[in-house]
Amino acid sequence: MTKGISMAQDYDSPRNKDEDEESLQALSKGSQNNSNDMDDDENAIAEDYELPGADLSNEDASVTVIPMQGDEFICSECFLVKHRSQLAYTTDDGQPVCKECAA
Repeated sequence: MTKGISMAQDYDSPRNKDEDEESLQALSKGSQNNSNDMDDDENAIAEDYELPGADLSNEDASVTVIPMQGDEFICSECFLVKHRSQLAYTTDDGQPVCKECAA
């Protein structure tokens, strides 16, 4: 025979049940090992995330809030504080609208 060429296999021939059971057992052992490794990886990833409603009473959440400046406005559409250079127009009732909302 030439290298790289295998003999044809008859898929209709009867199979040996012992070989099938051994191969199934080997597959199930391999999948159990892989699932344990995957569970460990998922748990390690999940430890990095904070869940909503978590107890944050011992966390320091200091944030400096800067009051709105004289050259800023609150858009009446998106309610974000914008610089006056972002003012697109003012509505008939005097409400400012930013360029992003006007687009």
